[in-house]
Amino acid sequence: MVDWAPECVVDRQTRHELKTDKFVEEVGHTVEFFEQHRSQIIRYGGITAAVVLIAAGAWLYTSKQRSNRQAELGDAIALVNAPVGPAGSGRSVSFPTEEAKALAVQKAFNDIVTKYAGSNESGVALYMLALAEADKGKLADAERLLRRAAEEADDEYASLARLALADVLSANGKTAEAEKILRDLLAKPTALVTKEQATLNLARVIAKSKPAEAKKLLDPLRSSTGPASASAIALVSELGI
Repeated sequence: MVDWAPECVVDRQTRHELKTDKFVEEVGHTVEFFEQHRSQIIRYGGITAAVVLIAAGAWLYTSKQRSNRQAELGDAIALVNAPVGPAGSGRSVSFPTEEAKALAVQKAFNDIVTKYAGSNESGVALYMLALAEADKGKLADAERLLRRAAEEADDEYASLARLALADVLSANGKTAEAEKILRDLLAKPTALVTKEQATLNLARVIAKSKPAEAKKLLDPLRSSTGPASASAIALVSELGI
């Protein structure tokens, strides 16, 4: 079963101990931010990582070719939220099994990547495919897809791909590269990857090698009043710093 809707932060483990379901939860740890900043995100296309609601007014395009690309991406994302079970009244699309749904979703995103390589829509599709590969424990494939997504997507979605890429790299012991990516994101936050989100992820990655710096990063968040405060408090306790 492929889970396209990861939700929370989890303990970082060594690459041999890493459980892929928990890894995917960590990759999707920005979903909470998206829910709290929905109006900002709709400006960038209406995609909330893996938990996606398509608003018709969000897909505005100036050319027919671009309109077609975004419409196809919207259709692919709609499949992510399609129900599994017997077809019922009012259901436009449903799948008999989770496996059938996963295959259909994968094909839809792959088709976008093939047809529109180099476009922002292809970048978003690559990001979604990468989450599915991570869920199956195929971290090397997830890394490859996320690198492509970061290259093809616009700045907003590229930042989301790079955030997930840092998680993949850290899980595979490539902490130096993961740290560099997160420091870059911290220096240049976006609507989809805030300074607070980059700070939390960076602190997690460097906690073992640089615990004093990790704590210094988290202290201002702990005393803040926003949603990042609770996450920072929990992370300090979790990491023992």
